[in-house]
Amino acid sequence: MISGLSDLYKLQKQGPKKDIETPLVNAIFRMYDKFPRLGLNERIGQQDMSLDIADAYIHSRNAMIEAGVGIGKSFAYLIPSLLINLISQQPIIIATSSIQLSEQIHKDLRFIGSRLGFSSVRSVVGKGMGQYACRYRAADLIKTGDSSSSLSTLAQRIVNYDIDERADIKGGVSDVLWSNVCVNDCTFERCQYKSTCSFYEMRAKINASTNAMDFIIVNQDLLIRDLIKKKEGSKGLITERPALIVIDEAHNLEAKVRDARTLEFTFRRTCRILDDALQLLYKQSADKSLFTQFKWLKKCVSHIFKQVEADLLQTANQDNDRIKVSEITGIPLKRGVQILKEFNLSLSVLTSRHEREIDNIFEAMNGLIDLFEVLAGVEDNYLIWASKTQREATVSICPKGISQFLKHSLFNGKTSVILTSATLCQSGETLEEQYSYLTQSLGYKGDYMERQASPFDYDYHTMMYIAKDVPYYNHKNREHYLEAAYKELIRLCNLTVGRTLVLFSAKEDMKYVHKKLNAEKLAWTLHVQREGSSQDGVIAEFRGSKGVLLSTGVFWEGVNIEGSDLSQLIIFRLPFPVPSDPVYEYKASLVENPLKEVFVPDMLLRLRQGTGRLIRSETDLGVLSILDSRLSIAAKKDYRDKVLETLPFKRVTEDYKILEQFVEEKGISIRQ
Repeated sequence: MISGLSDLYKLQKQGPKKDIETPLVNAIFRMYDKFPRLGLNERIGQQDMSLDIADAYIHSRNAMIEAGVGIGKSFAYLIPSLLINLISQQPIIIATSSIQLSEQIHKDLRFIGSRLGFSSVRSVVGKGMGQYACRYRAADLIKTGDSSSSLSTLAQRIVNYDIDERADIKGGVSDVLWSNVCVNDCTFERCQYKSTCSFYEMRAKINASTNAMDFIIVNQDLLIRDLIKKKEGSKGLITERPALIVIDEAHNLEAKVRDARTLEFTFRRTCRILDDALQLLYKQSADKSLFTQFKWLKKCVSHIFKQVEADLLQTANQDNDRIKVSEITGIPLKRGVQILKEFNLSLSVLTSRHEREIDNIFEAMNGLIDLFEVLAGVEDNYLIWASKTQREATVSICPKGISQFLKHSLFNGKTSVILTSATLCQSGETLEEQYSYLTQSLGYKGDYMERQASPFDYDYHTMMYIAKDVPYYNHKNREHYLEAAYKELIRLCNLTVGRTLVLFSAKEDMKYVHKKLNAEKLAWTLHVQREGSSQDGVIAEFRGSKGVLLSTGVFWEGVNIEGSDLSQLIIFRLPFPVPSDPVYEYKASLVENPLKEVFVPDMLLRLRQGTGRLIRSETDLGVLSILDSRLSIAAKKDYRDKVLETLPFKRVTEDYKILEQFVEEKGISIRQ
């Protein structure tokens, strides 16, 4: 038994939650009292956040808490979670937005748990199936010999048990290569490799009985898939009846839900769905007329994707990854819907030893019915768009009602849910106003907790520089903007002698700058982010050279580079969503003032995440440079004040000479 927790321990599963309020609060205070003896520093706001979480649990309410950079939010929610798990004997679910963060929280749990006397915490990290190697698929590749030399080598290493997960591959692996050997449509109990499969073992642990696991750490994608399955009446992926759900980096939750509920179709995948359905139905009925009907459906599918390819070709140079699908003409889509529904009715009554296979094909055919109905205009509760992923045209559909789904599936009062992140709020006079954008986006129901501000001294340690002379960006003058921003970037990188992270909001901008810089003789080493989920290697190289790292996507959040290795952060362009993006076009259609109510709040959330990469400790010094003159005084944009009010950087200049003086005064330009 943990010293000093006897009163709490006696209350396990006894009486109403209010009876544990005093012992739980006292236990939290005792945990923090131990910090000095353990060599740990209690951060400002950390204890308050722990108490807020305990209060939400005791009163069976949800809570939204912004925890500024540096308060130590993982310890702030792990400490009450350890105590709540002890009392309830029910698991705590922690959902994060990335694999790297999941693994870091797992380390933090082990560290703080052992330091505070929780010696036997049972925990598991759950990841999506795409992160695990599949020995069945790897063995099949080797057997058929249908692979390149690099793929064959990778498959052999998996079969030889050298690789269990994608993270086991030093230096990373491309998405295209890994897609051939990762877990895909797992056969679970029927797989001959299940006894040595890390994915199968993980799935068993996260779905174990309530008292078999203390902490289940998953990414948000896995939590959302669990909610979807339970909403549909199926058995969930994660154990029932958790004591508490903590969602870290909750600013990503809307996008994660949308991704999880999005169905993607390529020409090849759609034809494969039809082939699999035909094979099953013909095996049962031996009806040769099926071949004619499926051939006609494939012809329709071919017509659809030819038109999608034309749409993508026409919009190839736009900034947006998601492109509108123009009206499909020339084929009777409603007739296609009817035929697909008849086939699915036949599939629904099939019986076989391979029930999971039938269920998978039935579900895939349901998705295909939804696609045809959306294209035919008979289903308007979905958004639809086209994109080019892995060089293949893809059509995606997603339900519009993200907030309604979360309101009923997550914030329904059955389990207290804690939403936390360093960036949940906007400007506003009341807490409700400050949290309003995410409240509406997520369908959140619950309490708003006081914002726990960062303890770092931004006033003394940082300066923000706005490049007022770079021309405004728009699609028509892109080249002119890029050339001017590129010249300013070189000047700024030379000022800090490298040690700069550059964040791009468009991959094409990053490619343009990278190509030009490669042709220059530079005073610092140039790095660019790599393809794949792990960026540890390129970050280590950047730190070693104290150079310049060009990045986008994953680098906007979750990257932690303390010390003088990172002395400048450059935001190449304000991260506004693209107005023509079908998702944001839909969100904009629901409000009176789209710029004020959708585009600026969304940009601010992303901007706050990105600028949070600069100062990661009490002693860090640095410069935030923004190469977007829309923020300048002369631009007279309404959102300038909102940006300056929301960001913690209070020393702001548009004068390069003042920036030079600051860099010299702080010694930032001197290599350390």
